[in-house]
Amino acid sequence: MSAPKLPPKIAASLGDEINFAHEAWLWLKTNLAYLTGAVAVLVIGVILARWLSRWADRALTRSGRIEPTVAKFLSNIIKYALWVVVGITVLTQFGVQTTSIIAALGGLALAVGLALQGTLSNVAAGVMILIQRPFRVGEAITAGAVTGVVQGIGLFTTELLQYDGLYVMVPNNELWNKPIINFSRMPKRRFELLIGIGYDDSIEQARAELLALANADQRVLSEPAPTVFVAALADSAVTMGLRVWCKTEDYLGLSWALTEATKRRFDEVGISIPFPQREVRALPAKS
Repeated sequence: MSAPKLPPKIAASLGDEINFAHEAWLWLKTNLAYLTGAVAVLVIGVILARWLSRWADRALTRSGRIEPTVAKFLSNIIKYALWVVVGITVLTQFGVQTTSIIAALGGLALAVGLALQGTLSNVAAGVMILIQRPFRVGEAITAGAVTGVVQGIGLFTTELLQYDGLYVMVPNNELWNKPIINFSRMPKRRFELLIGIGYDDSIEQARAELLALANADQRVLSEPAPTVFVAALADSAVTMGLRVWCKTEDYLGLSWALTEATKRRFDEVGISIPFPQREVRALPAKS
């Protein structure tokens, strides 16, 4: 008996599948070397990218000059950049023309950069702040119109607590583009007190009293030594200046204490502190 014949449609479909499988086998046999190389490049590239990323993270963190946030950010950039290189290399193994792909990626990066210009500028400023360290968490700073104690530093924004208790979040770009005054960075600060005495009062007596007040306060440093000088000859008073140095943490308390002590001491010894006044003379009318 002869074998039963399959319907024409089923036979045609089966023949197409057999031809497809045969062509696939021929393609796999022909390109097996390229496929093996592509898989090897992909596996080795991913492992190498992860290893280099972790190594860069550890190296940057151990250096002590770069914040952990920046170290993680830079290590991720290294990892993603290596992934892109690996992907392009794998496509090259299969004969794909990667020139157009690179151009497309460049155009996409440019478009994203233009769309996120403000955000990227904040990220760049955040990286520079974390690298240069003009301020750290816990330090008191002034930048532009903002003054407060730093609570947190991120890639996009910096958090501050003002002296009146208000919370402020400032974009990093706003901080980086303005002069930053750090009140806490240096171990000691200079305090200058300006106070007026009457023209009839003794400059030497005022100098001696101010120096005695400065030397009596233990928060005043002996080096540099306290200095008293005549700062100006104003309209209503002789302006005396007292300059002392103290530890940074003592600055505010010392400034309040010396100002109050000076007023009390001058009252006790009879040195006047004139207030602005104007003398008016009436001249007789000419006949």
